[in-house]
Amino acid sequence: QVRLVESGGGLVQDGDSLRLSCAASGLTFGFSSYAMGWFRQAPGKEREFVAAVSWTGVSTNYADFVKGRFTISRDNAKNTVYLQMHRLQPEDTAVYYCAADPDQSMATRQSDYDYWGQGTQVSVSS
Repeated sequence: QVRLVESGGGLVQDGDSLRLSCAASGLTFGFSSYAMGWFRQAPGKEREFVAAVSWTGVSTNYADFVKGRFTISRDNAKNTVYLQMHRLQPEDTAVYYCAADPDQSMATRQSDYDYWGQGTQVSVSS
């Protein structure tokens, strides 16, 4: 059974930092065979792409609105992907989801990801 479990969310103030983690287990071909992505969904909005990382961790892809503030990384020995978030803004308030992409494309489309976590809430107060 595939499980992606996010953690690290919480309530912070404008300008603060948070690091999200996503622990994976049960992936058919092993964690290091998947590109991993982070998406988010704010209240009343569609879920949107945030960042993705290749299976090696060398290549990354970011949404324009997080470039320079967020960093995605992974530790294949721990089957975990991270999202380090700096200079958080109230507009970053959302549920953050991690997802696994077997095609290694670091895609921005949700349909390219086969497995999803349940999400972790990030709330940024002004």
